[in-house]
Amino acid sequence: MREVFHQSLEELQSRLAQIADLVSDAIEKATMAFASSDVALAEEVIANDALIDELAVALDEQAIEILARQQPVARDLRIVITALRVSASLERMGDMAEHIAQLARLRFPERAIPKGLKGTFRRMGELDVEISRTLAQLLRTQDLRFADAIRNADDDVDELHASVFEKVLSDNWKGEATATVDATLASRYHERFADHAVAVAKKVVYLATGDWAVDEDDIAQAALAAEPEASDSPASPES
Repeated sequence: MREVFHQSLEELQSRLAQIADLVSDAIEKATMAFASSDVALAEEVIANDALIDELAVALDEQAIEILARQQPVARDLRIVITALRVSASLERMGDMAEHIAQLARLRFPERAIPKGLKGTFRRMGELDVEISRTLAQLLRTQDLRFADAIRNADDDVDELHASVFEKVLSDNWKGEATATVDATLASRYHERFADHAVAVAKKVVYLATGDWAVDEDDIAQAALAAEPEASDSPASPES
């Protein structure tokens, strides 16, 4: 029975990584659709969000069943609690990707990216894709240095998000009302996507340390403490 129980815990963690892979695919396609007004790609992201939702619900049901039947304690309990909380964040990340795709579809055949912000949104998209790939690696390895990499990338997304608001609120902004709304919404979706990834990183730190009150400084400290335990640095998300 104990072996079956631990197999169930391993399956939970594997399912989280599977959902993270789907989220990574969704944000990559969504940002491509947003940049190029590819309505077919946008439709694909929107349609596939239902699968992310279904997998998140199935994972939650499995986690609740483990709690009810096995009554786990200590680290085993943390694994189940973390899985429940992480699945919610992953589902919301899928929603953010879907929202970006919906903007692309809404403005088709025109481009949703307002003039003067193409480079900014291209970089935000690149960072979100990088974050999502790193997140999948974090969930597979629980190497807290990946958590720190996510935190650092989120800082860059936050700066770009602030620059979008500075741009559209400046006296030099000549965009129409729809362009202003599109820029504001798209920037917010990118920023929230990264924020949810940081939330997941905090939950993985909780899994490792047992401390509920995890802030961004705690992520950096936990990653630093984990360094002597591994001989190699985390692989690049592109590798």
